[in-house]
Amino acid sequence: MEKSLAEMQKEVDRYISQFKEGYFSPLSMLARMTEEVGELAREVNHSFGEKPKKATEEENSIELELGDILFITICFANSLGIDLTEAHDKVMHKFNTRDANRWTKKDTE
Repeated sequence: MEKSLAEMQKEVDRYISQFKEGYFSPLSMLARMTEEVGELAREVNHSFGEKPKKATEEENSIELELGDILFITICFANSLGIDLTEAHDKVMHKFNTRDANRWTKKDTE
């Protein structure tokens, strides 16, 4: 079953709402997001770069790291009252207008 961004935002909010601490501060969430992006970079480097994993390192995956980044992004948006579907639509409008001719398009014939 596919979930919309709105459904994911509600699901994360239900999860966070069960804890007294609630959402972290924006600065703490930015630090957490930065940490997660670093973990993604490490996994990408292990998979596609020149740095193999050490035998003692935990198994992880790009998929799980992207999931962690999605979770913290949703937490960040929820804490600031940002509708991610609306944010996505605004960003796509920007790319479809400002960047419409920035890259070479594939032939559609």
